[in-house]
This record gives sequence, structure tokens and C-alpha cells, in this order.
Amino acid sequence: MTRKIFGTDGVRGRANSYPMTADLALRLGAAAGRYFRKDGTNGHRVVIGKDTRLSGYMIENALTAGLTSTGMNVLLLGPVPTPAVGFLTHSMRADVGIMISASHNPHQDNGIKLFGPDGYKLSDEAEAEIEALLEGEIDYARPENIGRARRIDDGRRGYMEFAKTTFPTGRRLNGLKVVVDCANGAAYRAAPEVLWELGAEVISIGTSPNGTNINAGCGSTDTALAARTIRETGADVGICLDGDADRVMILDENGEVADGDQIMALFASRWAEAQRLKGNTLVATVMSNLGLERYLGGQGITLERTPVGDRYVVERMRAGGWNLGGEQSGHIVMTDYATTGDGLIAGLQFLSAMVEGDRRASDLSVSFARVPQLLKNVRYAAGTEPLALANVKNAIGDAEARLNGSGRLLIRKSGTEPLIRVMAECEDETLLTQVVDGIVAEVEAAGVS
Repeated sequence: MTRKIFGTDGVRGRANSYPMTADLALRLGAAAGRYFRKDGTNGHRVVIGKDTRLSGYMIENALTAGLTSTGMNVLLLGPVPTPAVGFLTHSMRADVGIMISASHNPHQDNGIKLFGPDGYKLSDEAEAEIEALLEGEIDYARPENIGRARRIDDGRRGYMEFAKTTFPTGRRLNGLKVVVDCANGAAYRAAPEVLWELGAEVISIGTSPNGTNINAGCGSTDTALAARTIRETGADVGICLDGDADRVMILDENGEVADGDQIMALFASRWAEAQRLKGNTLVATVMSNLGLERYLGGQGITLERTPVGDRYVVERMRAGGWNLGGEQSGHIVMTDYATTGDGLIAGLQFLSAMVEGDRRASDLSVSFARVPQLLKNVRYAAGTEPLALANVKNAIGDAEARLNGSGRLLIRKSGTEPLIRVMAECEDETLLTQVVDGIVAEVEAAGVS
């Protein structure tokens, strides 16, 4: 079965436009409820978390209506990070978990991510089955079997207590001044409180959500504010999360950014040295820098690449029995601790490396020299297929021939937005710019941008 509304990270789109409408959310909730309540018995439950977008209220209520209509009992967590939903789905013995978030996207967008009872995101096959139910007639519950909904006030605290257990026992963050940027998103309370409880002096930014300022000029996709705050306050390190806190960027004491590749390189080498890196393998996507692959090879560590999307990283990790993976964008997946990317726990692991080795952030934030990489996004009109056009195919073929032996090219459609992502890596930066710009120009010339 194929999927129509599910992308690489659940359902996502502009709020109040298909597929992110209240009507679709209601029907999706009913379909998911029917899928996870196949035996028809009572007592089934679902946990729902959300980030701080204004549209989250609308989607939350619609999902709740759909789920309860099929007999599911709904536990509403309020604003919590995406990894908290994965954790709480499993720990609260729920049949399904749902996170309402469009992650790093602007507030106008929203999304719905589904987790199974084990706390992991659903497979493509499960999503396709839910879509099939969505398109058919929903088998609603009898009046006496309609589900209930209730607010859960301590879900965030449960996740916070677990997050603290991932920091080395007996260690504290005393003496460290930490800037934490919560992107006005889901971790605006959890992240600063965890850091403070572990002893850090915390300087919080991006912690005043108003429904429309999520990811706006802050967070992991815009680190300028955090860098400026670090320099102005003399902080030791910065932790920048995205809107649902499943991504992180680390900033050193100078405000310089360590992306997901650098963070994974550090963790992989430390874990390999401690003989805790399973299979001596790191799982990352095709977007990760060639410099990371070369660095790991020099350490005797294998890099296993997957398609873009943290769910595919996790699937490959589970299939291979590996425990560390992630994305250049800042998803850091540590299955010893979490079922999905967790920006707060990744930040704590970086801080533990600083504390244990009495090291500055800048000593740890750069493990390898990056191969020059250029990524450009080209927006295209709905219903068009720019990658199928002859002129675009020819431009891609020419670029591959020019890069042969000296770099690599990656062209893909975004799974969450109508964008063509054109990425290349090459030591020759002039050639790098030429090949990327050549492809972008052909896509734009086709009139689909």
C-alpha cells in the first residue's frame, strides 16, 4: 500500500489547509483509533502531546473527538517535546502516542506524528493501513463505549526526571553557564528546568511562546540570537533546540555552531573508546558530510547511510542492532535512552563530556574538517514533477559527470514541504557552486518555482 497524506515525518502542512484541517484530523484520529483498537475491547488509551503553535488547540480537539469516537481514552499532555511523547507512550502503557507539531517549520504549519505502543514512530506500512481506514467507512463505538479524555499535568515532569537519569550519576553542572534556546517551542519549560536542577547557571531564551513565534528568529534553525547571548553573557556553551525539541545544535563559548554531524562524531568516538558503540557503527543519512565519513573511517567506525528522515535512521538502527545515529540537521538518536531524536538528552551528553574531561565546548565541538557542502532549496508548484523534466535531468547528469571522483551530488524532494533540495559536496568550491546553481537554474527556468 502507498501513502498519500503521510510524509517522511507524519502528516504535515499549512494549518487550516488540506491535509492539516480539523476535519482531516478528526477522521485521522478515528482511523488511528480503529487501527489500534482492532480487538474491539475497552480500556485502550492514547497520549497526545503538542508544541506551542496556535493551531495546536484545533488539531488537538479534533484528534480527541475522532479517537474517543472509536472508544479510545485520550490523555492530553499539553506542550511537551516530541521525545517525551515517545517515552510516555511506552511508560504509560498507551496503545498509541501522537505529537502535534511541525518541528522546525514556521507557526503557520502544523503536523501529526504517530508512535506505536513501543514508543517508536510508526512504519510506512502501518501508516498506509491507517490511510486505508481513513478513506473507508469508520466503525464507530457504541454510545456506551465512547472514550474519555483527561488532562495529565505531570507528564512533562515524568519525562524531565527520566532525562536527568541519562546524565552521569554523581556529576553536576555546577560552575557551567549554559544558554538554552527553546525556540519558543515545546521544551520551553522542560529544558531550562532540567539544566537548573542539574546545577547549571541557566540563561534561557526562546521561552515565551505566544502561539505564533515558534522557531521565529531563534532555535536550532536560527542560532544568531543564542550566539550573541553567549558572547554577551560569557556563557560556556549553548544548547539550541527546535520547536518540538527533537533536534539540537551546540554552540561553543565563542558562539560557533556544532551541527549534528560534529555532535555524532564526538559521541561515536567517545562511545567507541568506552566500548559502548554497538557494532562499532554510526547510522546517518545521505545528507551527512563526507568529512564525517572520512573521520569515522580513520577511527575504525563504520558509517551506515539511510534516506533522509530520522525515522529511517531509527529503522536502520533497530534492524542492525546499533545504538547511535542521527542527522546533520541535529536529530541525535541514542536508543539506549530514547526512541527518537532528543535534543535535550543530546545536549546533556555533550555537557557530560565537558564535565568529565574538564574541557571547553570548543575543545569538543569540532572533530573533523568539513568537505565544502552547498545546499539550495527550490520551491515548486503542487502537482508538478520538476525532476521528471528533460532539462533538469540533463543538468543533473552534467553535474554528476563534472563531480565524478571529486565529490558527490544529492537531489531529492522534501518529504515535508514542496521543495527540491539540491546538495553537493566538493573540495573545489568554485565547481561546487557551479553545479548546484546550474541545477537550480534549470528547475527555476521550468516555471515551477
